[in-house]
Amino acid sequence: MERRTVGAAALEVGAIGLGCMPMSWAYTASQQYGDESLRAVHTALDAGVSLLDTADMYGPFTNELLLGRVLKERRADAFVSTKVGLLVGEQHIVANGRPSYVKRACDASLRRLGTDVIDLYQLHRADPEVPVEETWGAMAELVTAGKVRSLGLCAVGARAGRRPGARLHDATIRQLERVQQVFPVSAVEAELSVWSPEALDALLPWCAARGVGFLAAMPLGNGFLTGTLTPGSGFESDDVRARHPRFTAEMMAANQPIVAGLRRIAERHEATPAQVALAWVLSRGRDVVPVPGTKRAAWAAENAGAAGVRLTGGDLREIAELPSGVGSWE
Repeated sequence: MERRTVGAAALEVGAIGLGCMPMSWAYTASQQYGDESLRAVHTALDAGVSLLDTADMYGPFTNELLLGRVLKERRADAFVSTKVGLLVGEQHIVANGRPSYVKRACDASLRRLGTDVIDLYQLHRADPEVPVEETWGAMAELVTAGKVRSLGLCAVGARAGRRPGARLHDATIRQLERVQQVFPVSAVEAELSVWSPEALDALLPWCAARGVGFLAAMPLGNGFLTGTLTPGSGFESDDVRARHPRFTAEMMAANQPIVAGLRRIAERHEATPAQVALAWVLSRGRDVVPVPGTKRAAWAAENAGAAGVRLTGGDLREIAELPSGVGSWE
C-alpha cells in the first residue's frame, strides 16, 4: 500500500487507516472481544494498513485491550494512535485535561496496549477548566520521556451526535495555534467525507500549510456512503445512528442521490461506492489519511482496497456536482 507521512514527526503510515471505535463504542458492540474484530485488525494489517486509531474512552478501555491482543504479535506492523481527555460517566462524557491525569492516563493506555510507546497521542477534547497549553505541555513531556512519539488534536465534534461546522473548525484552529507554540502538532483528526466536506474550507488548508497530517474521521459518513444502508434500515438502540436526524428514513431517502453518484463512478472503476468515497478523501492531499471504522474483516479488506482506486479529473468533477447532504446533524 502507498505510504503517507504524518506531520512534524515525519512518521510513515499506510494511506488508509483503521478506525477501531466500532468494535466497542457508538455502534452495536456485541463482538468487542469477538474473533471477528480481531480478524478485522489482522486483515487490515495484512493489506498494508498500519494506522490503528483508538481511544481510552472506547469501551471504556476495552478497545485498547483488544488492540493489545493484536499488538502482542504485530507491534512492528502497526502505527498506534490513541486519545486522552474524555471520561465516561454514568450519564455524561466529561473532559479532563489536568496534567496529572494526562500522565496517568498515558501510562494506563500503554499497559492496556501492551507497548512501551504510543506513536500518536491525541487530545480527544480540550478541558474548558484547564488552559489547553497546560494539557498540551503535559503531553509534550510524555514525548520527552519516550512514552509518545508525536502529538495530535482530535476535532470530530464538541459532543456526541454533533458534527463539525465552520464555528467548530474555527475554534479548533484557534486551539491549534495556541498549542503549536508549546510543541509541534503532528496530526489533526476531524470529519471529512463526500457528504461532510466542511474541513476543506479552513481546517485542512491550515494543516497543509504547516505540514500537519490530517486524519479523516468518518470518511464513509457513518456507513451511509457504502451504499449498504437503505431508507428504513433499522439500528439497534445502542447504535448512535438510531438518534441521528440524517439517518431517519426520510433523510436517508433524500440523500440517496449521493450514493447513486458514487455507485456510477464505482462501476467504471470496478470498485465499490465505499472505495470511491475513500479515494475522494485520498485525493484531497498527500498528507490526508482516511480512517474508516469497522469491526468486520470483509469491510476492512474492501476499505484497504480503496488505496488502489485512482479517480480521474472527470470523476472528481462529477463528485463535486453531487448534491450536498440533506438534513441537519443536530
